[in-house]
Formats: sequence, structure tokens, C-alpha cells
Amino acid sequence: MTGRSQEELTGVTQLGSQGTEYRFSYSPAILESFENKHPGRDYFVKFNCPEFTSLCPMTGQPDFATLYISYIPDRRMVESKSLKLYLFSFRNHGDFHEDCMNIIMNDLIALMDPRYIEVWGKFTPRGGISIDPYCNWGRPGTKYEQMAEHRLLNHDLYPEKVDNR
Repeated sequence: MTGRSQEELTGVTQLGSQGTEYRFSYSPAILESFENKHPGRDYFVKFNCPEFTSLCPMTGQPDFATLYISYIPDRRMVESKSLKLYLFSFRNHGDFHEDCMNIIMNDLIALMDPRYIEVWGKFTPRGGISIDPYCNWGRPGTKYEQMAEHRLLNHDLYPEKVDNR
């Protein structure tokens, strides 16, 4: 079976839209998903988002990061344009780096219920220090939970490892 039917694309409204609306405040409702046609196979879907911005909750100054989002889908997958618009909605969101990464992960879990997911923000150094918050989640009692534990125990958090898997 190749391609997708119109029925399978129901609910995907952002992709192909000429009237894209950019939200300037945190907006998880913009996220859209579609059916995974290969739910019996474990495979990673990876997004590299080099232009993420949010605001410092204390100073209101912008913070810049590259986000790495990787997940093993189950029944649903995130549609990439809606993800891009969702990440853009953080532009005026004032929160700490660690909170932003966990919020993003929680919203994606709520949207897709993936088998495994990890979200890593590599923030631009400010004042001589960079913050690289990493969070992951695997379904409890499964090999995905063990995968999450293994990655944390082995500190597999470096770009050269992430980009060359």
C-alpha cells in the first residue's frame, strides 16, 4: 500500500495551508498527529530544531537553543509543520530551560503516546555557561523504560553520539 488516503489525512490541517497562523504564546492545541502505518516496527523519528527560542522568566531576555526530539512511535505520529508552529509558540513563553523541555515532552506524550521519547535542548551559552536539559520517557515495565534508564546511566547526551546513531 502506498500513499495516504484523504480519510487518513483527516485532522492534518496545517500542512499545505496557505493561511498559516503563527501563535505568539504557548499553544499545545496546535499540535496535530497522524496514524503510524508501521506500528509493529520499532524505529526512531528524529527532529533537529536549530531555531528554538523562549524567554527567561526573570529577565524576559530571549534564550536560544537547538532542540533534538527523538521518539519511537506507536499508533500516532506528530505532523512536522504543526510541531514547527508549536515550537514557535514558545517564542514569548517565559520559563526555565528545563521546564520548556519537560513541557514539550509532556505535550508530545499526550498527543501521541509514543513507546519512547527524548527531548534535549542545547542552549546557547549565556554568561559563560550553557544549559543542556535532557528528558526522556519510556513506557513503564517495557524495554523502552530500560532504554531510557540505559541512556541516562551511560550519559549518552553528546551531539556526536546523537547525530551519528
